[in-house]
Amino acid sequence: MMAMQKPHPSNAGPLTGLKVIELGQLIAGPFAAKTLADFGAEVIKIEAPGSGDPLRKWRLLKDGTSVWWQVQSRNKRSVALDLKAPEAQDIVRQLATEADVLIENFRPGAMEGWGLGPDALQALNPSLIMLRISGYGQTGPYRDRPGFGVVAEAMGGLRHLTGEPGHVPVRVGVSIGDTLASLHGIIGILMALQHRHVSISTQAPKGCGQVIDVALFEAVFNCMESLLPEYSAFGAVRGPAGSALPGIAPSNAYVCADGGYAIIAGNGDSIFKRLMHSIGRDDLGQDVGLADNAGRVARVQELDAAIGQWASTLDVDAVLAVLDAAAVPAGKIYTVADIAADPHYAARGMLQTMVMDDGTPLIVPGIIPKLSLTPGGQHRNAPTLGQDTDAVMREIGLTTAQMEALRQRGVIA
Repeated sequence: MMAMQKPHPSNAGPLTGLKVIELGQLIAGPFAAKTLADFGAEVIKIEAPGSGDPLRKWRLLKDGTSVWWQVQSRNKRSVALDLKAPEAQDIVRQLATEADVLIENFRPGAMEGWGLGPDALQALNPSLIMLRISGYGQTGPYRDRPGFGVVAEAMGGLRHLTGEPGHVPVRVGVSIGDTLASLHGIIGILMALQHRHVSISTQAPKGCGQVIDVALFEAVFNCMESLLPEYSAFGAVRGPAGSALPGIAPSNAYVCADGGYAIIAGNGDSIFKRLMHSIGRDDLGQDVGLADNAGRVARVQELDAAIGQWASTLDVDAVLAVLDAAAVPAGKIYTVADIAADPHYAARGMLQTMVMDDGTPLIVPGIIPKLSLTPGGQHRNAPTLGQDTDAVMREIGLTTAQMEALRQRGVIA
């Protein structure tokens, strides 16, 4: 077998050389740009002078800045531009002329209002790829509605499935709608880059760019598994099922003697038999009526009761030890404290310590996916507001006098 090559120490990632302009704020657009930056893309983040991206002030702050910001904006450069000013719009057009990708998550029509829509920018740079993330997409009757991730999660079908039956549907706990839209956007960018590569011709020496239209609700809906075909075929409207896995049994969260919960998934035919043996219920494991999933689903309450009774006599760790020895998939419900202390997280490089600009260490999530030859990495801390404005302005040819004039008028900062 051929030995795996080791990445070259100087490798900056597979997207090295890719130039990305990030317009927008908070989560959906910036998360997509962050992922590209983690793998070597040069990302120039455009922020409003004075305030910057609101994420700078979201959740817990250290020295006035969100620690979330240190993850969401690592490896990026910050340029403070007032996009309402015609001079700032000219600067964006100049940046877009040399860029590979532009990412924006404004409400549809905002970019066009600034003269920065696809028609205008791709006329200057036909190879430009534009990712546009919005609540409802660039077309359709809802396109002009304001849309946040929580609304998209509701419209996409996810919120209806969360929580306990008969109770108010609950939020997942993180901005999953925004993140799903970002990930779909990244997939779109990578496919568009491949198409651009194969479309190179004498008429298109750099290949053809295109527009990627991602709606938050569609990204959520795309992950709803069998929801729609079940409704189409059977008129079935799936509802919330708490911690259980509807239609697949047994799979649930079971309270243990110490008050913790064990997630136990015994829903494979052979796994089910091993699980029943482990809890001392071979009578159920050998029951021909429970030999397949359909039979187990019909008697799911009986099975949950049996597993729950056994789990209630042991602490979580003891439950997991028994099931691990029997090769039954099971796990505890982790808090972030559990994550931070877990040796597997550490061994996989998912607990990375960065040093903030003030010298303070901060543990942040590691970088995924893990590429064997061209892994991603952090090579730059999240920028202060406008930290790179002057450098980027010089790169596009502005003089010190021109920058000072723009700064005096509040166009740049």
